[in-house]
Amino acid sequence: MQFRSLAAGCGTYLPARVVTNAELAKTVDTSDEWIRQRTGICERRFAAEGELTSAMGTRAAQGALDMAQTTAGEVDLIVCATSTPDETFPSTATRIQAQLGMERGVAFDVQAVCSGFVYALSIADNYLRLGQATTALVIGAETFSRILDWEDRSTCVLFGDGAGAIVLKAVEATGAEREPGVLSTHLYSDGRHHDALYVDGGPSSTGTVGHLRMEGREVFRHAVVRMSEAIDAALEANGLTPGDIDWLVPHQANLRIIEAMARRLNLPQDRVVVSVDRHANTSAASIPLALHEALKDGRVQRGDLIMMEAMGGGFTWGSALLRW
Repeated sequence: MQFRSLAAGCGTYLPARVVTNAELAKTVDTSDEWIRQRTGICERRFAAEGELTSAMGTRAAQGALDMAQTTAGEVDLIVCATSTPDETFPSTATRIQAQLGMERGVAFDVQAVCSGFVYALSIADNYLRLGQATTALVIGAETFSRILDWEDRSTCVLFGDGAGAIVLKAVEATGAEREPGVLSTHLYSDGRHHDALYVDGGPSSTGTVGHLRMEGREVFRHAVVRMSEAIDAALEANGLTPGDIDWLVPHQANLRIIEAMARRLNLPQDRVVVSVDRHANTSAASIPLALHEALKDGRVQRGDLIMMEAMGGGFTWGSALLRW
């Protein structure tokens, strides 16, 4: 029997604290106008003191399970994408596993920064296709506010905290036209660009957590090119054209990048899901956060074809094509 991965539910969690551009401008040499014009960001959420990545991931995972009408006891795989784990080890995924009350299965983290959710989705999809798992939680959860340098106005205004998750279930693949599920995923990396986006700390280098460092123009230049390549690969692999896409759900890093990707696909802006204005860049959490919004308000319907794409530090990048 051949299997495919069916998306059965989606859930999210955002911290209660809303931080506007105006509030940041009180302590950072910036302004609401400067941030909006360059990024499209108006506000972001910051985790409360003591609020951990695992706690946010657990809340998002439970929401996804509820939508999927699935219990934690049915899950046999958790793949959590995060660059801001609770601890160096064990994995944040195992902490989520325990918090959900799961006593079976396997749980582990994936670290691909902003591409993390697409990477995690690809891994879980392969597990389900091969029959190595039956029900998977794919989670993106981040507390980037903990690794920002508040003296660096070019980066500290760009990021926020949050978590998102989807439930994937292994079902029989019939080969029917417009069959729902994950059609394909496409992953890439190029470690030569380390210095364009990284954190200047780590257990084996400095023994500290460190702070995020980024060359914004360099990242922007590569992002449009690399994500375009990943989208082209997904369309070609499935014999589709940009006109077949119902929704673009991109990584929410910068409104200019999102608009550039939409123009390249000739997609009207009302077919692009945007949440960067309210969430800022939540790294691995950004795609499921945006997807969940579009599901809640009824934009995304069963049968819709969704293109997801992202690029992050490493560089890493990739795409995923999903029929909801």
